[in-house]
Amino acid sequence: AASGAGLGVMSRLEQGRCELSGDVIPQIDSFCDNGYTREEMKIVKETQKIFNDENIKISATAVRVPVLNGHAEAVTIQTSRAISPLEAIELLKSAGAELSFQEGWVSPKAISGKNPVFVSRVRQSLVFENGLSLWVVADNIRKGAALNAIQIAEYLLRNS
Repeated sequence: AASGAGLGVMSRLEQGRCELSGDVIPQIDSFCDNGYTREEMKIVKETQKIFNDENIKISATAVRVPVLNGHAEAVTIQTSRAISPLEAIELLKSAGAELSFQEGWVSPKAISGKNPVFVSRVRQSLVFENGLSLWVVADNIRKGAALNAIQIAEYLLRNS
């Protein structure tokens, strides 16, 4: 989203005179020696850190799109055992995700200003055995490290 590039880009996008207007840019931050950008490598490292597992394999392409705010990801996961989309939906709900099935999907514009992570289009992967593909969207201004820390602290207080 434009918000990731700062207020100047957001303002220019609103005025229709931004490099993002009517386009998408498949580069966020500078390129690393491996051809991935620093933002893409951050996605890899943060995911491995969250799960405390450096063996998790991730390939990401970070793209700046012409919306003011909101992050969206097309995610495909492979699990150790088969899991149905319905079972995945129940697990995601129990973890606090909002599941949205209005017209089968949710967009960054639709969830702007909301705290939860929204998940839609949960389906079996056509590529991986025991795989699922899903669409994940969050307001990147609302949902981030600070809100995550508060939510973790609230969880710990409730469950200790």
